[in-house]
Amino acid sequence: MNQDLFIAGSHTTTTTVEWAMAELLRNPTKMAKARAELREAFGSGNAEEGDLANLPYLQAVMKETMRLHPPAPLLLPHEVSETGVTLGGFSVPKGARVLINVWAIGRDPEVWAEPEVFMPERFLDREVDFRGRAFEFIPFGSGRRACPGMPLAVTVVPMVLASLLHEFEWRLPDGMVPGDVDLSDRFGAALELAVPLRAVPVWTKGAEDLSFSS
Repeated sequence: MNQDLFIAGSHTTTTTVEWAMAELLRNPTKMAKARAELREAFGSGNAEEGDLANLPYLQAVMKETMRLHPPAPLLLPHEVSETGVTLGGFSVPKGARVLINVWAIGRDPEVWAEPEVFMPERFLDREVDFRGRAFEFIPFGSGRRACPGMPLAVTVVPMVLASLLHEFEWRLPDGMVPGDVDLSDRFGAALELAVPLRAVPVWTKGAEDLSFSS
């Protein structure tokens, strides 16, 4: 069981990083803003874990990625244990099993302006964290049954993103333009890109190009 949890946790983390890079490559002005923030914070040095909380745009990129592409689009089922409730005009009887559709919540036009648009800026002035206290944003669930891997994920994902964006300049393969980045998804161990991401990293501290494919 511990091995299953480890595999699931590591897979969802790498999937989130891939989604973030796909969105940034599709939106180069957003990538430029994230890289500028990192350059200002770290200069020619390495990204440091202790400073990640002080990078609001990078944190906003992670939140926006998880709003649009939650690794678990459906949370674990919960059973109605009371006498039953009525929600939104629907009767939910006692004993019913309920799935929370995180994917749909993150794209609700009554909550999010232009919900299909990748816009990290929406989180810069919005008091929303990953703890599930704001029900419009619950990629890790909420309450006592929230994902136990949340503290690790919110450290590892921005650290990996910071390293990738700070150490490398990212380009699309020859012949591709940002709009060619395919954001189709498929559901496997997590919500994944249906078409693997292809990108070319250029090391900012050297001159050699490196090929990359997810």
